[in-house]
Amino acid sequence: MHFTPAGLLQPTNPVRVNLIGCGGTGSRVLDELARIHYALLSFGHPGMSVYVFDEDTVSAANVGRGFLKGEIGLNKAGLLVNNINRSMGTDWKAFDFSFGYDTLSRIGYRALASVTITCVDKVRPRLEIIDILKDIRGKAGHHAHQPLYHLDFGNSQYTGQVILSTVGEIEQPASKKYRPVATLPLLTDEYRELLAQSTQEDDSPSCSLPVALTKQDLFINPSLATLGTSLLWKLFRQGMSDVRGFFLNLATYRLQPLMVD
Repeated sequence: MHFTPAGLLQPTNPVRVNLIGCGGTGSRVLDELARIHYALLSFGHPGMSVYVFDEDTVSAANVGRGFLKGEIGLNKAGLLVNNINRSMGTDWKAFDFSFGYDTLSRIGYRALASVTITCVDKVRPRLEIIDILKDIRGKAGHHAHQPLYHLDFGNSQYTGQVILSTVGEIEQPASKKYRPVATLPLLTDEYRELLAQSTQEDDSPSCSLPVALTKQDLFINPSLATLGTSLLWKLFRQGMSDVRGFFLNLATYRLQPLMVD
């Protein structure tokens, strides 16, 4: 069993969350984060402060998959965050650039977050983000928003996976009933060979919704978003989790959980 640190369960201020990428999956994840935030507030928790990073603009291929026709040409992060802020009364932030090594120099320690969520299609940026998180964790010391968790979303047309990892060790309480697990392996540590086989990626843009749906089925993104963010909800509400991710096959309707061990 992995136990959530007290700093997330009973924080003085909202928990900082970085959402990197807000396309088909990320836009749905942002909606779910808003639901979690509102639910946490109802329990007396200060909720979350979410920062969203995405340099892309809405294209015709995005219409019907989290975006509307009248939004074509607008920056995805700014558009979605403004919608959330207006409807929920939040003060979440949007950045119209990708998250990388220069992010700290551009916005300083505002780039630090306790939870980092990646909804990025390409492998190379995901690997870079994990390296950044490990580097920041080593330098952040006792900063209130030092990186603790990484939640990664990835998918193909009908399949996908969500993996929850810790950035280093998370101090665990003593337990007579469970064996506490302080470290949940990072994506790069557990699936390095699998990621290396995925370096040949299709970078060709999707010019229409039918073309986009040949790469990602209409319901794979929302399915992953709902199930994946439920892992966060479990950490916040139950204070522990025996599951650290899952593999989903939407074509066969099969879900294989990854257990904490």
